[in-house]
Amino acid sequence: MAHFKRSLGIGLWFMFLTLPLMVVRVNTISREVEWRWYNLAWAGLCAFVIAWFWQFSIERRTARRAQVAANPHPAVEKLSLVQRLADDPVLSRRLLAVAAVVAIIFPWLVSTGQNFYHVNVMVSALIFVVLGLGLNITVGLAGLLDLGYIAFFAVGAYTYALLSKNFDLGFWTCLPLGGLMSMLFGVILGFPILRLRGDYLAIVTLGFASITKIVLENWDTLFGGAAGIANIPRPEFFGMALDSRQKSVYTYYIVLALVAVTIFVTNRLKNSRAGRAWMALREDEIASVAMGVDMARTKLSAYALGAFWAGLVGVVFAAHNNFINPDSFTFMDSAMILAMVVLGGMGSILGVIIAALALKLLPEYLRAFAEYRMLVFGAVMVLMMIFRPQGLINNMRRKYEYDTAQGGKDNGGN
Repeated sequence: MAHFKRSLGIGLWFMFLTLPLMVVRVNTISREVEWRWYNLAWAGLCAFVIAWFWQFSIERRTARRAQVAANPHPAVEKLSLVQRLADDPVLSRRLLAVAAVVAIIFPWLVSTGQNFYHVNVMVSALIFVVLGLGLNITVGLAGLLDLGYIAFFAVGAYTYALLSKNFDLGFWTCLPLGGLMSMLFGVILGFPILRLRGDYLAIVTLGFASITKIVLENWDTLFGGAAGIANIPRPEFFGMALDSRQKSVYTYYIVLALVAVTIFVTNRLKNSRAGRAWMALREDEIASVAMGVDMARTKLSAYALGAFWAGLVGVVFAAHNNFINPDSFTFMDSAMILAMVVLGGMGSILGVIIAALALKLLPEYLRAFAEYRMLVFGAVMVLMMIFRPQGLINNMRRKYEYDTAQGGKDNGGN
């Protein structure tokens, strides 16, 4: 009853505050004042429902924390769906096989004739999946806040555009070169900021992205300035001539293979010696250095490997769009990639993939609500930070348990 009264008061107060905006409307054509009382009723009802749900969620969360504090070691631990899938290798392999089959046949299911719109949308989404997984190394595993990650993406894209234009190099030759060039810039950025943490680190990386964009805009003779670089060649397939649909499908399979390689490599890195060092540095830098972790080498490796994947997918982005300019690499893109990592779960590979696909595909297929996209996005971020700060899927670490009877066993995690 207390929740009902409090929520009712919030609803009435919200109706009072929004009365001029929701009710009064001046029709300048007929010079009449329109009174839209139904809008006020809907606003009050929505405010009441949200307030009641909010208080109910807060109460349940408080009760759950009290229960955990009273019984910190329950006899039966309730596992999440993802944890149960991770503990059941047979089921997880079946789901992975189904997802792989759907991804492979996707272009032939959705594209007919010259209608390859869905394939192009999925290519853009998969590009951001790779970007999210790359930033997950720097931010999710190593805990190094990077607000200028899009700069490495731009380095890879412009590397391919310039090499193909000036030296007539092909896509497959420029693909590793773009990744290596971005890796070099990651090391160059990492050296001066080894001892920076928190907000200072974020400001420096943001400044690096701003400097990169300003250089691209003003160096007309090399980068084309604001006009950018056009007529970038698409990936070639053994010299065969491909039409527009075939080029899109071919690019889709390239970026799909890149996603698979990125998942495999990042998962192996996560459970490797380097990954352990990254996570130790993220949890407590002073303690990890005291235990023998080389801070300089660990941070530089995180920056370099994260930038490498951005450079690789930057080459694919330039080849897919045939055109790039500095406006293709803005701060909003960096913020969106960081939001994918935060929403998915810091360090969680599956969570980042789900968040990246959701944040790129939902706005594209819900264009009817384009006016409210940023409003909904902000509300989702606020609710996630309050009720699930660990992200959609919490990062699970590999655990090792010693069994005296069997000589030890390995409990695998995500």
